[in-house]
Amino acid sequence: MRKLIVIFSILTIIFSGCASSQKQFSRGNYDAAIERSIKKLRKKPDNGKQVKVLLDSYRIANERNQERIRYLKMEGRADRWDEIFRLYDRLNSRQSLVRTVMPLRLNGQPVQLQYIDYAPEIIEARRRAADYFFANGNRLMREGQKANYRQAYSEFRKAKQYVGNFPDIDNKINEARYMGISRVFVSVQNNSLLRFPERFEQELLEIDLPRLNSEWVEYHIRRPNSNIEFDYFVNVNVNSIVVSPNRITHKESKHKREVEDGFEYKLDRRGNVMKDSLGNDIKVKKYVTLQCTVIETTLRKFCVISGNIEIIQTNHGRMLKRDPIRAQSEFEDISARAIGDIRALLAELAALTRKPLAPFPTEIDMILMCSEAFKEAIRESIYNNRRHIY
Repeated sequence: MRKLIVIFSILTIIFSGCASSQKQFSRGNYDAAIERSIKKLRKKPDNGKQVKVLLDSYRIANERNQERIRYLKMEGRADRWDEIFRLYDRLNSRQSLVRTVMPLRLNGQPVQLQYIDYAPEIIEARRRAADYFFANGNRLMREGQKANYRQAYSEFRKAKQYVGNFPDIDNKINEARYMGISRVFVSVQNNSLLRFPERFEQELLEIDLPRLNSEWVEYHIRRPNSNIEFDYFVNVNVNSIVVSPNRITHKESKHKREVEDGFEYKLDRRGNVMKDSLGNDIKVKKYVTLQCTVIETTLRKFCVISGNIEIIQTNHGRMLKRDPIRAQSEFEDISARAIGDIRALLAELAALTRKPLAPFPTEIDMILMCSEAFKEAIRESIYNNRRHIY
């Protein structure tokens, strides 16, 4: 059923896009009707039906835009000039498109369309819209909030895009961008009873910060300069580090296997060697049972690091989120000792008997081994809770 709905939706979009100019006109899609009529008139300029659809669509679309412009100008609001500019631009683009198929004839008579120079209105609307964006950007900058700085950044960029010659516009864009960014300082706090090495902390903080950054949020593990102020602190609290004692276990197993061990001649009742049909001596394979006892030795050791992530908003001094995190790493090594005939063993087990016994890692080694898993837990926690940082 769901597939059918999707297919139906796709077909609807396709057929609506392929609808005739008359259908687009009936639906009120006047610009779409104009485009379709022009495509057909380029192939057949004397198509009266298409000329009529084009003229009617052009007249109604222009009337709508002009009516909207009159209303917006009567409102007298500075923030309306952006829309006014876009409406004049649409009128100008529509006129330019229709002029590509002029001259036209309808019922044998030439069609006259009044040419309107929209350039003065477009320039004025663009200038007034840019003035509004520039002034509004300055107003937002004075309000001193992150959201306002970010909006000011957008306003200044629009002002530059429309005009580009405002005083110090690039510095204003850069300042709004800098002030609008939320900066987060990530640090590790060791609250455990175990003192971990300095390189362990460095390992934990290598958490692929660029992947966490967004347009308006930057994560730091070092201060770029002494003057920078952070908006959030992410404290990685290491509350417990447990390294197990060395554990050694032994397992004994016995193995038997029959293997070929030469041959003997088959004798008759009189003790003579029997012959086959070709006159050859009949040989019988001999088997021997091999036995071997294997003592497997397993070395095990594990490390568990647990703690939590705290997200603190600086200006309010409040805790936004505390999320528990945990990671574990394990060391395991298996070797074996054979007593008896090693040929009784399968290849995999026989290989274990040739493997030397590995030494146990130190506590520091175990902690460093666990740091990679704990680092991933840190990254995942920050990523999952990024909605608290904006």
